[in-house]
Amino acid sequence: MTISADFPFEAILESRAEQVEALLRRLLDDRARSGEIARPASLMAAMRHGVLNGGKRLRPFLVLESAALFDAESSGEAALRAAAALECVHCYSLIHDDLPAMDDDDLRRGQPTVHRAFDEATAILAGDGLLTLAFDILADDAAAEPTDGALSAQTRLDLVLGLARAAGAGGMVGGQALDLQAEHTPPDETGIITLQAMKTGALIRFACEAGAIVSSAPAPDRERLAEFGSAIGLAFQLADDLLDLTANAETMGKATGKDQAAGKATLAALHGVDWARSQLSGLIEQAHAILEPYGERAAVLKSAASFIADRRN
Repeated sequence: MTISADFPFEAILESRAEQVEALLRRLLDDRARSGEIARPASLMAAMRHGVLNGGKRLRPFLVLESAALFDAESSGEAALRAAAALECVHCYSLIHDDLPAMDDDDLRRGQPTVHRAFDEATAILAGDGLLTLAFDILADDAAAEPTDGALSAQTRLDLVLGLARAAGAGGMVGGQALDLQAEHTPPDETGIITLQAMKTGALIRFACEAGAIVSSAPAPDRERLAEFGSAIGLAFQLADDLLDLTANAETMGKATGKDQAAGKATLAALHGVDWARSQLSGLIEQAHAILEPYGERAAVLKSAASFIADRRN
């Protein structure tokens, strides 16, 4: 599906979200597939609760639009499956992040968190199920449409490796570990930046690079899109920290002020709201500059960077 940059940005974002959700619904039904014995209904219901509960689908959006930057047709089934796989990893992380042993949250996107809607054990298994499903989606070449230009084995391997590293001990999971340590030993500014680049930024960086991988873009373009992802990943976290300080739970659909109450170190808390807003503006300018070589083709991705800085929830 090709979307013109002339569309209002939020309409494009919503359209991409609908595409991704339609695929996620198919992937998360109760029917066992080849190689599976059964899919327990209660587990699948918990997985669906953790995934199909709204949300802007920003990370899959970035996969699709990064793919479209190089080849409009690349935003077909292949890119859509990569986007869905990434969203499964993101949603698994939210389910586990909400658990009592982690952030202990009762609300996510305005709905009860999975461990509240079901129970803690089911929530853990639902997260485990989504994490492993992500790699199933990327590796399953039999599920691709024959007319879609099936991905080569090397491309699927690059996607699997990239997602594993972005999500693992050197990426999101490692960042979460550092975040838990920070509750007892507050990091310095360098430590905060490292923590946030891993916990939040790694998946956003991969989202942008994944689109280039799906499109078989040359290595310099992959590196440029990854650099763009790093900039907007930092911007996303700064915006999130500002919202935690200034927004309310009704607007956010989850508890706010928790980082401040827990004494967690964030850049916004360390330097103040005005400094954080100035830094945020600078990061968006940097992100736009990275995409300059692509001209008007990058208009939607530039709008995404601005959207991240301006979001209210």
